[in-house]
Amino acid sequence: MSRRSTRPRQPSAASTRTAPATTITAASPCPCGLLATYADCCGRLHAGTAAAPTCEALMRSRYAAFVVQDAGYLLRTWHPDTRPPVVDFDPGMRWVRLEILETTDGSAFHTTGTVTFRAHYTDQGRPDSLHEKSRFVRYEGAWVYATAVFVD
Repeated sequence: MSRRSTRPRQPSAASTRTAPATTITAASPCPCGLLATYADCCGRLHAGTAAAPTCEALMRSRYAAFVVQDAGYLLRTWHPDTRPPVVDFDPGMRWVRLEILETTDGSAFHTTGTVTFRAHYTDQGRPDSLHEKSRFVRYEGAWVYATAVFVD
């Protein structure tokens, strides 16, 4: 996911984490939408105790990282050729739901894959969504986000 606000603001440090609107705890349902707790799902990936086995799992964990505003994880899982220097979180934006629409390749047996998704959010309280086809590649043995095409 590459959503970045067009509103001007001061750049933040890559390690800056601001409090999300909804506090996610280890026991909370995972924001990625799978039926598991955050600790048992994307929290393991964010903490570095597990790696995403598929590009869909990486996409889900990156979405969850936007929800919990984990810039460090987002930058670690972004291909170095396309990685921005920082991730800025829009304070008025709240991610509310992820829909995985399609995946191609991206398993343990592939070196590339795509995930088409719709990420629902509110911006200053107004509902909207981001429809994107993200491309993932293996880099140094791990899945990383490479590029995206906005579908609409």
